[in-house]
Amino acid sequence: MNKEFNPNGSLLNISGICNKESYVFGMMPRLERAADTNLSSEDGKFLFDSLLKKFKKLTKHIYF
Repeated sequence: MNKEFNPNGSLLNISGICNKESYVFGMMPRLERAADTNLSSEDGKFLFDSLLKKFKKLTKHIYF
């Protein structure tokens, strides 16, 4: 496995973890794959746009 197939940089290419009983504890979402017309999907674009809008609103008085 190389960086081309691990674009988020997760340690050891892990995208989810679980406990000994195999209950899913957490998953790393890959919404960026659902927000690009080049990948034939824009279903996740609404989420990114709404997060960006909220971030801009919350930080409008902070200068970076």
